[in-house]
Amino acid sequence: MLNLEKILEPGEFAQVGFVVNNLQEAKEAFAKLFGVDVPENVSGGEYEITKATTFGKPSPDVSIQMAFFDLSDGVALELIEPNEVSSVWRDHLEKYGEGIHHIAFRVKDIDTTAAKLKEVFGAVEESQGLYGDASGRYMYLNTQKILKCRLELLQSF
Repeated sequence: MLNLEKILEPGEFAQVGFVVNNLQEAKEAFAKLFGVDVPENVSGGEYEITKATTFGKPSPDVSIQMAFFDLSDGVALELIEPNEVSSVWRDHLEKYGEGIHHIAFRVKDIDTTAAKLKEVFGAVEESQGLYGDASGRYMYLNTQKILKCRLELLQSF
């Protein structure tokens, strides 16, 4: 019998993330598409704050620049340009090229939600850390085998 317990609420949908080689070019193209100003760059934050990990190992040399476009109430398009160090973003860019990297959902408890995704969908944790300003936490989970995508969970403090 199929268990119909919800893992994610549709209303928690937060963003679609793209990895790109050139953030400035991507920002300009999407700004033109949406007819809006080019957004500012946002740093992924310093390792001393983020404590980022990749496949369970500390990632002090990983760095990203991001830009966000608000698409609708609470939903954003995130553009990510990673540095050259191996990371969940760089590895995806090298393997698949530029384009959609993940879909993200806001959750109340990352650990509980991740455990359910691992149990039900065989999700594999790829990366996690704190936001650059330490106001929340993120986690990337690969659910490619069943859901055909990578999920990002976002938990604000």
